[in-house]
Amino acid sequence: MKFMLEVDVSSDRLSENTARELSRILRYWAGNLHHYALRPGDGSAVYDSGFEEVGRWRMVAPAEE
Repeated sequence: MKFMLEVDVSSDRLSENTARELSRILRYWAGNLHHYALRPGDGSAVYDSGFEEVGRWRMVAPAEE
């Protein structure tokens, strides 16, 4: 099984402070993973500091890769 995180950094807001915003996103979602069973199919939208959806994370079974 794989944990997949995809964040679109092409938005103007993210490109100004890409490293800072990605760091915040990673800290936030790492802290929330305990709310999920982390089974194949689990996942959620990922939001930037302005609460705009910028990606998703998901648990993927090997056959789905």
